[in-house]
Amino acid sequence: MIVGLNELHKVVQKLKTNHIILLKGNLASGKTTLVKEFVLSLGLDSEVSSPTFSIMNSYEDKVFHYDIYNEGSDKFFESGLLENLENDGYHIIEWADEKLENVLKSYGFSYTVVEITPKENKREYKIYEA
Repeated sequence: MIVGLNELHKVVQKLKTNHIILLKGNLASGKTTLVKEFVLSLGLDSEVSSPTFSIMNSYEDKVFHYDIYNEGSDKFFESGLLENLENDGYHIIEWADEKLENVLKSYGFSYTVVEITPKENKREYKIYEA
């Protein structure tokens, strides 16, 4: 399904709390901006920033924000963050790759993929369940 930001908010509101969201898109496509919108839509008062160098940020222990751009999924696994996905809360992973998706599937995790494509002055969001 391809949606705009307003429709995306409606989709987000239907997600269960123990959910994994994989964000895909080119550099500066709006992945971290989407996480900011997500955190705001939950009524959380947290400053959202990209965890590019820390790998993970937590917002009020309800949203866990991962960025595996620099280190890739191997560092994600080595850091023990796969086990973190079992914690209550929303888990949003920027720069998810095929290897991560295969491991998530092999461990029985379900997840939603959001592909972001900038279009002139707006963004298009393609959402699908895996």
